[in-house]
Amino acid sequence: MRVHAPHPNTLARTFAAALAFATLALPTATSAQGLKIAAGDVGIGIGDVPRLDGLRLNFRDDRLDLVRGVNATFWSPPNRMRGRGQMRGLVLGLPLAGGRDIDGVGIGVGLQAEGTFDGIGIAAVGMGTGGPMRGIFVGGLGMGSGGSLTGIAVGGLGAGFGGGMRGLAIGGLGIGGGGGFEGVAIGGLGGGFSGPFRGVGIGGVGLGVGDDTRGLLIGGVGVGAGGDVTGAVIGGVGAGIGGHLKGLGIGGVGIGGEHLEGLMLAGAGVGAHRIQGLVVAPYVKAVAGRDGEGGLLQGISVAGVTDVRGTQRGLSIALVNYARVLHGVQIGLINIARNKERFSVLPLVNWN
Repeated sequence: MRVHAPHPNTLARTFAAALAFATLALPTATSAQGLKIAAGDVGIGIGDVPRLDGLRLNFRDDRLDLVRGVNATFWSPPNRMRGRGQMRGLVLGLPLAGGRDIDGVGIGVGLQAEGTFDGIGIAAVGMGTGGPMRGIFVGGLGMGSGGSLTGIAVGGLGAGFGGGMRGLAIGGLGIGGGGGFEGVAIGGLGGGFSGPFRGVGIGGVGLGVGDDTRGLLIGGVGVGAGGDVTGAVIGGVGAGIGGHLKGLGIGGVGIGGEHLEGLMLAGAGVGAHRIQGLVVAPYVKAVAGRDGEGGLLQGISVAGVTDVRGTQRGLSIALVNYARVLHGVQIGLINIARNKERFSVLPLVNWN
């Protein structure tokens, strides 16, 4: 039997293929990148491997560019790493992890993203981002973001966002936003929002909105809104509205505003420049406006004392009724209508 020697070209191709396979399969290691056991960028990385698809373990990210899969670190990156490092998949902070953007699930004692965080974040102590947060986030102590929130955020002590918020936000002590809000916000002690508010806001002690509101505001002690409110405000002690309240107002002690329209109930008093609708309180007062124009009470007032430093249109029932200009009916012990030439003061009933 004759044995033919392999052709030299065949030997060269076989050797090249074996060398290529070994190059892909064997780990590569450098002092700058750590240990990489991968085919291309797919595999396992131990140390500061810049790019990897798979499992990456590192003490502290310094040169991270992109990891897709699982990234686990023991400490947050240095300040010079800001603006670098995308993590997609599962991010584990043992105890801390951070980078530029997180897209996926982050779990740790602390989490931080200089850019955006999209997905689910759970931190035993807290988390923070420089940009938007979109998803579900829970911080044992709290969380903060320089950007907006879209989704659900729960901070054991508090949560604050520099931008707008949309969804559900809960702070054990407080919740605050530098922009507008749409959804449900609950602060154990209180909450504050500088932009427009749409939805339900609850503050254990107080709640404040700097702009217009549509929805329901509840403060255990007080509620304040700098703009107009369409909906309902409930303050355990009181409620103050800088603009026009249209709907329901309830104050354990009092309610005040520029213009109150709807149903107003207070334990001590209600005061505004313009009051329209039904108001029930021990003391009701319509005062002159900022422009000096007299006050207006239009509708029905049930009180101990009704004091209209302007025009009353409708029905007033009280022990003492006073109106500078009466276009309606007063029922009470003493009824005073200053615009009547005759019988301006009458017992039981007065009309004009």
